Amino acid sequence: MKLVKLINRTIAFTALFQVVCSISPVTAQVPTRDPHTPGYVSAKELPDGTNPSPGSNGNFIIGPTHDPAPESLVQANVPQGTIYRFTIDSKDSKIYPGIAREPNTFGIPDTANPAKLIVTTSHPAPYTRQLAVYVPKQYIAGSAAPFIVGTDGPDNLLFTVLDNLIAEGKVPPMVAISIGNGSGDAQGSERGLEYDTMSGVYAEFVENEILPLVESKCQVKLTKDPAGRATMGGSSGASCALIMAWYHPELYHLVLNYSGTYINQQWPYNPKTPQGAWGFHETIIPNSRLKPLRIWMEVGDRDLFNPNIMRDGMHDWVLANENMAKALAAKNYQYQFIFARNAGHVDYKVKQQTLPEALEWLWRDYKPALVVK
Repeated sequence: MKLVKLINRTIAFTALFQVVCSISPVTAQVPTRDPHTPGYVSAKELPDGTNPSPGSNGNFIIGPTHDPAPESLVQANVPQGTIYRFTIDSKDSKIYPGIAREPNTFGIPDTANPAKLIVTTSHPAPYTRQLAVYVPKQYIAGSAAPFIVGTDGPDNLLFTVLDNLIAEGKVPPMVAISIGNGSGDAQGSERGLEYDTMSGVYAEFVENEILPLVESKCQVKLTKDPAGRATMGGSSGASCALIMAWYHPELYHLVLNYSGTYINQQWPYNPKTPQGAWGFHETIIPNSRLKPLRIWMEVGDRDLFNPNIMRDGMHDWVLANENMAKALAAKNYQYQFIFARNAGHVDYKVKQQTLPEALEWLWRDYKPALVVK
């Protein structure tokens, strides 16, 4: 009997060890995907080192070389914007008081529903987040400025690119609000709760708790015109950027994303959106009316693939982004989709190469709303 118990314990320990070891994106084997894989969108292959023009829509393939665009580097004699930096405590938020998942824990798939992850180690916990606000040198005091809200901040590359693009007249003088996440990642974490939840809550958090703080502390006025408001992010921050605009198109019309986590990562599980952000391309966009959104998105050929214990068929980042491009095209959205060769997840070199023209594409015909006095 003792021997049987020992064997059973050994089997249980081995299974647990395999589960723990299987959740790490670092150790997961990531295949290199071919942009011409059957079932992927038809895309135009561009000469190595080039980007699609800011005037073009559709699907494009870039790489394998990714050199930084000149606008991604600090340029001499270009006016530098002012950057304000703050720290925000969870105790000051009515919307996100804070949660955390215990270190070295993840969750287990529901045996009755493999698309549902059961997390038992998440609990209330405080956090601090960083907030960086870029105000361009060209901002006119008292005017209502267009702006871009970015996740996982601070994003110093964004600030540099804006300095250069604004000086060149390629984008309007805009404020950039770069918001740090509330810590952790994926299901059961504060970051996961903020970024992967399919609802308008994060946009409401920004609207009600962040933007008033920015206006008061940075002496700026922010536009109420959704055509002058953009969201931006990478990974789960990218899905968050789309979620913000999708659930509140009266607030945001412009979306810019790298390696969007359009997969099944929402927690807590919601039967109304049972596939999480995977549902965007599976059912939500196809079954919804066209919204006034313009979307720029990118994915790398070595982007993430099934990096955890869920085997629900909804954890391939490349396939998710390819499916997003299909869904957007079918509904006649204005979008530009970049498939980057020789690129990983939220690849910094790709961002240095593409961010300037992506921003120019996003804002290419922006005209400030008329103010009636």
